[in-house]
Amino acid sequence: MNKNILAAIVTLSILGVFGFYYYKYSVLETTPGENKYRLGNKYLEDGKYEKALQIFNEVLIEHRAYKEAHLAKAITLLQMGRFDKSRESFNEAIGLDDRYAQAYANRGILNDRVGRPEAALQDYRKALELNPELAEGPGWLWRFLRNIPDPPPTIADRADYLEAELKKPESERLIQVPELDSKQRMYKK
Repeated sequence: MNKNILAAIVTLSILGVFGFYYYKYSVLETTPGENKYRLGNKYLEDGKYEKALQIFNEVLIEHRAYKEAHLAKAITLLQMGRFDKSRESFNEAIGLDDRYAQAYANRGILNDRVGRPEAALQDYRKALELNPELAEGPGWLWRFLRNIPDPPPTIADRADYLEAELKKPESERLIQVPELDSKQRMYKK
């Protein structure tokens, strides 16, 4: 067999395999509305909250039971400071799946930010009960790609801290430290 033909067959085979996996993992929707949801997540990660919210609303109009879209919408609203609407979306996600640990974890962050430490602690503990891996927090690769040298606090860290603070007399408690609390990472699928 001619060397050029063999090289072409090998090259086309390799391109075919890469093309298949690219299509399967970035173009093909395993859940209806997934591609639009991914676009919304991109806007969310880029801090373009209005655009992300618009996309998530569009997804939810077409696919009301898409719990991940409810979660992403709630996180977007939380980042925008629209706490009541954020709570509604977290509750929607939990209503669709009462074992959705990420929704409890993020609703805990919301409760933390609005000064409801007891509710935050309850949500953090529920999230950790449902998915103990949430206690690990982000790995080194996630931190490296986002230029974060030190691991941010996890919900397990925050739950332990809140539990200790809530045992103190109210006058001695230090529940919120906005500059530290803002570094807490959101949890998605």
